[in-house]
Amino acid sequence: MSKFQSNFNQKIDYVFKVVLIGDSAVGKSQLLARFSRNEFSIESKATIGVEFQTRTLEIDHKTIKAQIWDTAGQERYRAVTSAYYRGAVGAMLVYDITKRQSFDHVARWLEELRGHADKNIAIMLIGNKTDLGSLRAVPTEDAKEFAQRENLFFMETSALDSNNVEPSFLTVLTEIYRIVSKKNLVANEEGESGGDSSLLQGTKILVAGEETVTKGKGCCGTS
Repeated sequence: MSKFQSNFNQKIDYVFKVVLIGDSAVGKSQLLARFSRNEFSIESKATIGVEFQTRTLEIDHKTIKAQIWDTAGQERYRAVTSAYYRGAVGAMLVYDITKRQSFDHVARWLEELRGHADKNIAIMLIGNKTDLGSLRAVPTEDAKEFAQRENLFFMETSALDSNNVEPSFLTVLTEIYRIVSKKNLVANEEGESGGDSSLLQGTKILVAGEETVTKGKGCCGTS
């Protein structure tokens, strides 16, 4: 069985909440549809409020349910902020490579995320719509530099042709698993000594043999 093969017959070992954030119309809902259902809709409409999809994966012999939350990028929906981020252990911060303004707003989205989410949250910066490369307005190097400065993972994707969509989500899930595994190890050690762990609460993801993105080093395929 593939390491990432969906499996609905086993019990769920862990549930990871991952949030999608970024300006309206950068392709958050399309990325979600591509990852969760392998679909892309040319006539996709703007998200109203909040919605989520799930995908169950087998990772490191554990059954993981990824619960991916999508929210509207418009300012009028910011009232949902606190509830939206609550319990999130991963985030996909999305901009449109053809819209410079969407990239310029990334810092504000990151500030909001860090103001509401757990300090150990795994964050992936995503430059979406690489299929529109001839219209690129955000150089890859600009995003790499930002990711390095803020200690984020980074990839460029295309929800339309599915390029890098799967790896971007799996990289975040892998990092969540690493953090949680470390937390569990520390908690077990401190439990024996009467200490207390301050790491992210949650659960297990270590993917041997898979190509991953090095945190803070910007890497990605951009084709």
